Amino acid sequence: MKVLFLESYFKPEKTSGAHLAEDTRRALTDAGHTIQIYAPTPSRGVSDEVRAEYKKRKKETEINGAIHINRFSLYREGRNPLGRAFRYAILEIKLLWFGLFAKNIDLLPMGSTPPINGIIATIIKKLRKIPYVYTVQDLFPDSLVSTGMTKKGSLLWKIGNFVSNMTYKNASHIIVISESIRESLIERGVPAEKISVIYNWIDTDKTYHVDRENNTLFDEFGLARDKFYVTYAGNIGNSQNVDLVVDCAEALKDKTDIRFVIFGDGSEKEKLLQRIEESGLKNIDIFPMQPMERVSEVYSLGDASFVICKKGVGGGAFPSKAASIMATATPVIASFDLDSDLCRTINEHRAGECCEAENAEKAVEIINKLYADRELCKEYGKNARNTACTKFSKEISLKEKIKVFEENAKK
Repeated sequence: MKVLFLESYFKPEKTSGAHLAEDTRRALTDAGHTIQIYAPTPSRGVSDEVRAEYKKRKKETEINGAIHINRFSLYREGRNPLGRAFRYAILEIKLLWFGLFAKNIDLLPMGSTPPINGIIATIIKKLRKIPYVYTVQDLFPDSLVSTGMTKKGSLLWKIGNFVSNMTYKNASHIIVISESIRESLIERGVPAEKISVIYNWIDTDKTYHVDRENNTLFDEFGLARDKFYVTYAGNIGNSQNVDLVVDCAEALKDKTDIRFVIFGDGSEKEKLLQRIEESGLKNIDIFPMQPMERVSEVYSLGDASFVICKKGVGGGAFPSKAASIMATATPVIASFDLDSDLCRTINEHRAGECCEAENAEKAVEIINKLYADRELCKEYGKNARNTACTKFSKEISLKEKIKVFEENAKK
């Protein structure tokens, strides 16, 4: 089986959940399949020097030729929303072009980010008869409504709803990352037998707790080891509502033993830095997104770690970072929709604490509670690690995913 991946971002770009794609590709090649990848010149989170180097790399191979990577030129991603949207449009047109002319392809896996991927996959299926498996990380256009970009029933919502329904109808199979999303798709008329729930997994052999004295991030960024740290790592964008971390830092600025650390990049980073500077906060730091191989150090740095979203955004989601946090035996503080799979899992397994999305006051209460009760912190961390090892098994999830791919490939 030859599998085609059309990637908006590809290593060495540092993106949330990159390990899921990397693990999937490795599992496919381990099963004897080959892979064709098309991706733009790296942009997000890379230096000009790295970008210049990759401009020279038009073709690469990995795993003894089992993976063929084709890179194409595209200008750097900026901060301006309109500029980003225009770049996305050019990117998707190019990916569609390459998808239409790729040779001997048996399957096209596609993700729900950006949602236009569904249009591309449908066109390729119609014109090239290549089946596609669609992975839904969040529901569209519901996500537009929850982030305030549009209202239900608006023209944009109707267009988004049409695109989603077309995507679900034409997909050979759909993978969702939570039971909540599965239930939502069934309510929208997608046959239950067409949907598989495969949680975003974590490799618990590679993601584990790193003792504070052995965690080199403290020395690298000049952080004192005797403080109580609350961390956030990931994208700093509109839907993540990372402002909540700053809200908590402001509320706790007089407690000098409690500090906040953010590892990340994104469209809202500059605004966040400006707010911190204008507020004169000394108890919060923002550092660049760290490579995946340092995920254990990143999440182990915190006595607790945030998973955050805006109100109404997280109902069907189970962010992959939550499993990574749990694997490092770090308690999760979820400022999230309380009816989400994430909060149900945290509460069921006592792996941390949850509060309603955007409720900074309640988040501060949780931080104070954990700061005052370090034994509870340790108990939550132990429970979190056990949950990661049982609920988010990499081996089981990948086996099921490859099975879905093989069953739905071109015969």
